[in-house]
Amino acid sequence: MRAKFVRGMTAGAVLGMTAGMLLVPQMNRGTRKRLRRNGRNMIHTVEGVYDTIMDWAR
Repeated sequence: MRAKFVRGMTAGAVLGMTAGMLLVPQMNRGTRKRLRRNGRNMIHTVEGVYDTIMDWAR
């Protein structure tokens, strides 16, 4: 169950980032930097939510 959840979250993140990059009209250095920063923030948020859910489920 845990592996499927992580795979699903990863696939969703990759698809979302790909769609976002395709929809950005002008990709420059600042845009890429902002995408990386937001991606890292999203990963930290998802990890926190996952840990909270796993603690709650125990």
